[in-house]
Amino acid sequence: MESMVVTFARRARLALLLAGLAGAVLGSIAWRDTLGTPVVRRTAMELPGLPARPAPVRIALISDIHVAEPQMPPERLRRIVAQINALRPDIVLIAGDLLGEGYLITRHYSAEEAVAPLGGLGAPLGVYVAPGNHDHTTDLPGLARALRRHGLVLLVNAAVQAGPLVIGGLDDAHIGLDDIPGTVRQMDRFSGGRVILSHSPDAFPRLPGDIALTVAGHTHCGQIAWPWGSAPITMSRYGQRYACGRVDEGGQVLVTTAGLGTSGLPVRLFARPDIWLIEARPPDPERSDGR
Repeated sequence: MESMVVTFARRARLALLLAGLAGAVLGSIAWRDTLGTPVVRRTAMELPGLPARPAPVRIALISDIHVAEPQMPPERLRRIVAQINALRPDIVLIAGDLLGEGYLITRHYSAEEAVAPLGGLGAPLGVYVAPGNHDHTTDLPGLARALRRHGLVLLVNAAVQAGPLVIGGLDDAHIGLDDIPGTVRQMDRFSGGRVILSHSPDAFPRLPGDIALTVAGHTHCGQIAWPWGSAPITMSRYGQRYACGRVDEGGQVLVTTAGLGTSGLPVRLFARPDIWLIEARPPDPERSDGR
């Protein structure tokens, strides 16, 4: 009987030790994924409408900054801005949700405090922002004023010429405010490579076929994901289909970034923050497959 008690006690200590080690490992990964330096993910594509250039157009994509403490104070955002500038993008696209709200936030920041670090972004073709659902529920008017003061362009179902690109910025599809027909009509006034900037990737399957590139955020790639990929919650009505990364479908490309900050719980796990750098080049006339 005594030997059985000793054996049980040893197994219990071993189980507690293994649980502690597993918790320490997961805690270390969560710290890295929540507060670590964003991963730079790179992709390249042919973008119809681009004129011949000596080099591709370099598009930097970020989203879901959610400026708030403890996970995204302005000081951290300034470091990320320096990281983006080191990539030397021609244009920066921000797919919404600049302001933070959620559980366990220890400090909120004003729109001015959240946007000020983004004023340091350097991109010769400009910096463009589409609003997200959290921007609407926090302070979109204040955000619009702060963006304007710092030289960033807010596109709310509107389009603009940005050098060789035509950028159409949708209002948030997640809360049903996107106007795709109206935005595309405005894009038709300009010429160049056509790009849709949308907070939610769910606008993608409803876009006309001549929109070759769509960039989005909102999903956080699950924020808390499985170690083997995918996530239990995607915040997309299409599930995993458009929830994370690059998707090529019907001759069109969607890039969904994991974003930078957090929403709800202030933690990421197996869903690292990222910056996408997309190199867009004109189609090769000698190729027939468009790739």
